[in-house]
Amino acid sequence: MNDELKNKSGKVKVMYVRSDDDSDKRTENPRTGKGGGRTGASRTEGGRRPARDSRDSRDNRDGKSRDGKPRGDRFRDRDNASRDSQPRESSPWRTISRAPGEEAAEKPDHGGISGKSFVDPETIRRQRAEETRVYGENACQALFLSRPDCIVRAWFIQSVTPRFKEALRWMAANRKAYHVVDEAELAKASGTEHHGGVCFLIKKRNGTSVQQWVREAGEDDCVLALEDVGNPHNLGAIMRSCAHFGVKGVVVQDAAVLESGAAIRTAEGGAEHVQPITGDSFIDALDQFRKAGYAIVTTSSHEGTPLFNAAMPKKMVLVLGQERDGLSDAALDSADLRVAISGTGNVESLNVSVATGVLLAEWWRQNKA
Repeated sequence: MNDELKNKSGKVKVMYVRSDDDSDKRTENPRTGKGGGRTGASRTEGGRRPARDSRDSRDNRDGKSRDGKPRGDRFRDRDNASRDSQPRESSPWRTISRAPGEEAAEKPDHGGISGKSFVDPETIRRQRAEETRVYGENACQALFLSRPDCIVRAWFIQSVTPRFKEALRWMAANRKAYHVVDEAELAKASGTEHHGGVCFLIKKRNGTSVQQWVREAGEDDCVLALEDVGNPHNLGAIMRSCAHFGVKGVVVQDAAVLESGAAIRTAEGGAEHVQPITGDSFIDALDQFRKAGYAIVTTSSHEGTPLFNAAMPKKMVLVLGQERDGLSDAALDSADLRVAISGTGNVESLNVSVATGVLLAEWWRQNKA
């Protein structure tokens, strides 16, 4: 550094330069509100400080002003008057106070800059309710082939990307976001360690009405009806059996239960061959199917016609319930045929997904094989 800029102690001299354009505005310190510099009038006089009155000189000697007040009080009065006369709005450092609830009521609008535009929380909740995460290689491959438009976002680990070339090409062409991440990041995105190397964020399917289903059904049609079956692994195994035996419709109270990630992964692609059917209530849906010419078939572990002795109708609704409580009385009373799967009796009943596979296999043997 140039020695001319240093004083004897070695410290750097700091010089402030004020432009002439701002000289008239130099009235007070913007942070403290005190003081004031030279006014525009003083500059017209050559920048000289006006001479003090001889009485001011006497004030300096005796420490009092002309009105008898101590000099410090007089200067404090002058500073207070200067601050009162200067509007606060003219300072760029002003502080704005709000009522406690006023700031929260305001909604920031960033105009879409840098992704900071305001999003209604209700909109976010609705979007999350309409979306779900699907994972597993076979499940995601089948989903891409059957309904790619439902894909919102995707995550992959590097090792599976060669097997998803078509999906990656389609997502790039259709401006769908996808990310190549490590195992830990994919486990966080999918919510499970059993992701199979890929995860899709998708829009859920809506249920088909009974009226629409029966209009498009053929002469032989088997529909599965599940009352209070909610375990996603059982649902996935059931959908896999349905796809294998050509059962395309499943009656459920809520279509979303067939769209869970665990259910679709367990189905190993079978979920894409099954459509959820919903109605105002489970029993009403069964009544509508009966009126459309379907036979209602229920199962029981204790009574009913042995399955391999029963004639399975070509057009039927097979009704199953959860393992613990079975079917409700209303569902049992609606049955046109009740069948039982014979066995050793060493266990009370079969798992609902296993029982579904046995029953559908017999219907297929009698009507399709």
